[in-house]
Amino acid sequence: MNANDEPVQRVRLPIDVSYHWSAGPGTASHLAGLLEGRLIGRRCPACALVYFPPRGGCCPRDGVLLGDDVEIADRGTITTFCIVNVPFLGQRIEIPYVAATILLDGADIGMSHLIQEIPADEVRIGMRVEAVWKPRDDWGPGLDNIEHFRPTGELDAAPDSYSRSA
Repeated sequence: MNANDEPVQRVRLPIDVSYHWSAGPGTASHLAGLLEGRLIGRRCPACALVYFPPRGGCCPRDGVLLGDDVEIADRGTITTFCIVNVPFLGQRIEIPYVAATILLDGADIGMSHLIQEIPADEVRIGMRVEAVWKPRDDWGPGLDNIEHFRPTGELDAAPDSYSRSA
């Protein structure tokens, strides 16, 4: 480097990363279920926890391969949530909106999804919610087949029914 040369501070280059991913046995039944409008989790044979969506092939608690498929309901309980008021580039959801952790009936691990069809300030922990599915023609092998969750109108779940979820 000469004394008159300035150090490079930034370089902009187009980049493309392509990869191929194949679902292993633990994920394949989950993805196939989504194509049929079914939610499929997997049970740990050691601790009996039901993971949805299945976490790789092993139970993180016991380190053993997850076992049997378990069908999970498309309704559950909000265990925690966040009201989002910050816009972002490409946003398609009107703010404020609610992102929540939902413990689906039959699962032991919460999943994240949107809560809609209710004012954000009325969402609460313990609220019972159900999935709102996209039209069947728009389904693919992904959780985005569920557009969002909405309140069921049921009474709130008792705290001891969801407070010990993993």
